[in-house]
Amino acid sequence: MRTQSSVAIAIAAIAFSTLAAGASLAATGSATSSADAAIHAAEAWAFPVFPPPVDPHAPTPDPHKVLHVTGSTVSYTQAQLDHMDNADWFPQDHPPAPQIVKTGRKTARPCAECHMISGAGVPVTATLDGLPKAYIMEQIAAFRAGQRGLGGPKTAHDMFDEARALTPADLNQAADYFASTPFAPRVRVVETASVPKTHWKYFVLVPDKGSTREPIGERIIETPVNFKDYSLADDRVGYVAYVPPGSIARGRLLAAKGDGSAASCESCHGPQLKGQTIPGIGIVPPLAGRSPTYIARELILFRLGRRTDPGSAPMRAEASQLTLPEMINVAAYAASQKP
Repeated sequence: MRTQSSVAIAIAAIAFSTLAAGASLAATGSATSSADAAIHAAEAWAFPVFPPPVDPHAPTPDPHKVLHVTGSTVSYTQAQLDHMDNADWFPQDHPPAPQIVKTGRKTARPCAECHMISGAGVPVTATLDGLPKAYIMEQIAAFRAGQRGLGGPKTAHDMFDEARALTPADLNQAADYFASTPFAPRVRVVETASVPKTHWKYFVLVPDKGSTREPIGERIIETPVNFKDYSLADDRVGYVAYVPPGSIARGRLLAAKGDGSAASCESCHGPQLKGQTIPGIGIVPPLAGRSPTYIARELILFRLGRRTDPGSAPMRAEASQLTLPEMINVAAYAASQKP
């Protein structure tokens, strides 16, 4: 990736019931309003922010500077990196990538520009490696129909145009490629009551300078271990996801047993949330080991009714029963699991 939410039995009882019902509805409405407010507030950490325009007065990088990332034997000059769609620091990690993934074609941008050449993605984009081919194609169809993406953060709006620019051959090749690329977890989930203060930089949260910390509250704070490697599009870069204390255990319980009217996550996503195919529903994607920020963001979009394709109907119903803390718990548990 380039860096640049009873009938009463007497008259008196009816009167009392009416008053009580009114109070109950008001309380329910207040609770719903409060829950919705929490969901919308979560967009501050779950929905990425575009970086500001490049400062025209900023020093120009040395075009001859040789760049490296941790663990790679590949090197590029700054000039080479500036003129390519994405670096391939670890070509041994993936099969040969088709043109649509590497460089794009005409009006279709390269998949690697946002999802990395291996499909590893970053917290702002989907991790594509290891997803079933049919599921990838189903999601592209939803983007193309405007049923996904346009209702999400602005950073996802590009997928509407991208999906429409892809030819059937492009889509087939890209889906085959990403489905055949092994998924490797890159996130470590850490429970903590306090986190470093952070800000958005190049579509990811990074710690502020200094050592100032603040209560985590009801948030997931996911940040790259090495921002320099992240900024150079290193698809092996790791992330630390800070979550509230007890999130993983609470998420494990929700995943296994559900909560009230919310079904258990494993009833659809399979044991340990590794995904499965269910007759009558179709392919349910794996969640284990994937970005908790991404998972929470999609739950928010389901809750807000912003993913409208028919295949999302079960998740819209499920997310409507979840509070923000429950979304965080489920996302934390899923991310902590081995795929």
